[in-house]
Amino acid sequence: MLEVRHLSFSYEKHAVLEDLNFKVAPGEYLAVMGESGCGKSTLLKLLYGALPFEGGTILWKQHAIKGPEYQLVPGGEFIKYLAQDFDLMPHATVAENISKFLSATEPEKKNTRIKELLQTMELQQYRDVKVNLLSGGEQQRVALARVLARRPEVLLLDEPFSHIDHFRRNNLRRNLFGFLKRENISCICASHDYHDVLPFADRVMVLRDRDILDIRPTADLFEKPRNLYTAELLGEANLVPIEVLKSYASTTRNIIVYSHEFRISAKSGMPVTVKHSFYFGSHYRIYGIMESGKGVYFDTESPMEKGKKIYLNVSLETINKRMPI
Repeated sequence: MLEVRHLSFSYEKHAVLEDLNFKVAPGEYLAVMGESGCGKSTLLKLLYGALPFEGGTILWKQHAIKGPEYQLVPGGEFIKYLAQDFDLMPHATVAENISKFLSATEPEKKNTRIKELLQTMELQQYRDVKVNLLSGGEQQRVALARVLARRPEVLLLDEPFSHIDHFRRNNLRRNLFGFLKRENISCICASHDYHDVLPFADRVMVLRDRDILDIRPTADLFEKPRNLYTAELLGEANLVPIEVLKSYASTTRNIIVYSHEFRISAKSGMPVTVKHSFYFGSHYRIYGIMESGKGVYFDTESPMEKGKKIYLNVSLETINKRMPI
């Protein structure tokens, strides 16, 4: 169990994180989300022991993780950190980079581990290629394989697929997060991409204004977001007055509605004028204007003509499960 108690950090007297408290169970994947500059990368560095924290405690199985003033080399055998710079050996081969921290006294076991990680990261064809000849995305995959080589108990990932081509990301996500589950490795992953999060994370932590805005199981956070900020991290979200969706509603509160949750009617509902259609392959995302002048996004199977007037509806089930704000 990783336990963080009252963790705080400031940079040149500017508070970045204040009084964070959370736990991560063995084998759990906790995703950390938030806008740029909210402290995601800083948190990972603190957990690794690469930054001095001014207050609080970090424990892994009662082992205290301390800052650089207590240990010159951050981390330890049980915890690995993959930053956005990969720190690879550029003139060594892919296999040599992966095996850097593996014991040479058991060559058969070592080669089995290298083969397994090459397959997981889809790097088989690059086994004997020097790293400096690889693309940025290929190097990122090598770096991922290397941090996994020694079977850490905790893995810290900072935007782990940021350099990888979109067409390859989905399969690598499945490979990586499936591998971590099988090996019971706890993972804390900072990401701005909900594709890294929704299908795989056990829980999501949302950072904002130096604090934890929310931390809950992934599906619960998505289905019942408590604010628009959180919802927009996980999809295309709108803040809509209940009374314009349901005219009989007695409240003036707003609810959060994702673009895919709207249904179109030709006769009744929330009046909207179509302004633009965006092609997304499997669907179109339509941008329209409500009578209040506020914009709204909703999804359809086909494009819609600019200037067309339609009505949007939301199911009672969706309205009831959302916490009004």
